[in-house]
Amino acid sequence: MDDQSSEFVRHTSCSECGSSDANAVYSDLHEHCFSCGVTKQADGGLSPSPWADQGSNVGNLAALGSPSALPRRRLTEETCQKFGYTVSEYNGQTVQIANYKVGGKVVAQKIRFPNKDFRFIGDTKRAGLYGMHLWKEGGKMLTIVEGEIDCLSAAQAMGLRWPVVSVNCGSQGAAKAIRDNYEYVISFDKVIVLMDQDNAGAAATQAICEVLPPNKAFVASLPLKDASEMLKAGRNKELVDAIWQAKAFRPDGIIDASTMFDDVMSEDNTASIPYPWDGINDKLHGIRRGELVVLTAGTGVGKSSVIREISYDLLRQGETVGMIMLEENTRRTALGMMALHINKPIHISRENVTDDEMKTAFDATCGTGRLFLYDHWGSTDADNLISKVQYLAQGCGCTHLILDHISIAVSALEGDQRLIIDKMMTQLRSVVEATGVALFVISHLKRPEGKGHENGAETNLSQLRGSAALGQIADQVLGFERDQQSKEHADFMSVRVLKNRFSGDTGLCETLFYSKETGRLKAIDPEAVEDFADAEY
Repeated sequence: MDDQSSEFVRHTSCSECGSSDANAVYSDLHEHCFSCGVTKQADGGLSPSPWADQGSNVGNLAALGSPSALPRRRLTEETCQKFGYTVSEYNGQTVQIANYKVGGKVVAQKIRFPNKDFRFIGDTKRAGLYGMHLWKEGGKMLTIVEGEIDCLSAAQAMGLRWPVVSVNCGSQGAAKAIRDNYEYVISFDKVIVLMDQDNAGAAATQAICEVLPPNKAFVASLPLKDASEMLKAGRNKELVDAIWQAKAFRPDGIIDASTMFDDVMSEDNTASIPYPWDGINDKLHGIRRGELVVLTAGTGVGKSSVIREISYDLLRQGETVGMIMLEENTRRTALGMMALHINKPIHISRENVTDDEMKTAFDATCGTGRLFLYDHWGSTDADNLISKVQYLAQGCGCTHLILDHISIAVSALEGDQRLIIDKMMTQLRSVVEATGVALFVISHLKRPEGKGHENGAETNLSQLRGSAALGQIADQVLGFERDQQSKEHADFMSVRVLKNRFSGDTGLCETLFYSKETGRLKAIDPEAVEDFADAEY
């Protein structure tokens, strides 16, 4: 008589393996344990032990062997018996075998060799999670670990009473193993994820938790590598406590605001370095680290002059500056910075400039050890450029970075320019957030209808060339306007705040005058432009 010709009555404990509920009692009084596989006939006779050496009777599987205590692992025979973890012979070697069972039958085996190599044989697609056959669906808590030995270790520490299973393919395939057994896993009220305490385990934990429904996954942490190491060290209580005290999983970036009191009470990033010009400072309240600022203007308006002034002023204030100037070589950039120090446009002419003046200017700018330049001309691979930005921030210790300009950075790259700029701005934003650097990105403008920017047309966010991400991702956007064709006002530049995430204050904020004699930009009263122009011309 077998379980297919009689009706199931109830679950009970198994006298052979000690399982608390895997033994099924049927209407004809025979019993079958789905944990150890032993069938007890109505007359009291037992079927042969499923852990006897069955050789070819199990197809392409190894001889099952028998459960045995593993003293080095501090695993008892009772634990190995319950899970069907056996010691056997395979290809002339003594091996340990984790037997995967479905419907009371072994369908696959994870063979562990003395050199710690593994082999997974049998019907591995049906194997499921290791230990899964022991625990019926719908329990209060399920613990998932990374390997079979960890499964035995955690289960033993918990008295063999609480469901513990292992993924069958290590950390790399952990998420897939959960997806393949999804309905079983989510039937439990809580799912405790206890992967190895290393980088691979952390990645597997993240992947598993993202597969599970919200509020289902909890993450346990250990002071040692895994559950097996905890059991070997005799730290059973700590292992059990770690499982019971597992913390609810939250995806990256989700923060419980109730935990932020210390954060909001600490000094924030409002501390700033002032711009060289008061009008801009009045609107933006200075330059803050951890922010991304876009500077934009038409061609030839003077964006590079503006950015050199800002960079030079930052150096004077003791900051470390990295400059990626894609439209000029590093010599031109260096001379431009030196020119600001001695108030003479030496990049145009060195007339009446002594070698001593040049040395002084060099020592005050390039020679500080706080100015780093990127020696490259024109477009470059996007990922390579991002890596340079990251290196300047982290490897060189730059507090402020300049990228001039983003349009040329992607000009020779194949593909949709808008999408490329979208990706690059997102990557740049990530670098800013990760490093706390202040980043200035220079962008060109699309040509407006009617009067062009070279004739003093007003700037606005919709004119940013290439991608809306330039304005969306930036913390501040500054537009610069100049009528290059005006006889009286060609050297006057208006500064307009187009976006200001810090305070919301936007609009015209500054008028700058470019002196051909000194090569410097000087802030002037916008109401005095006419008088100033008359005096200059």
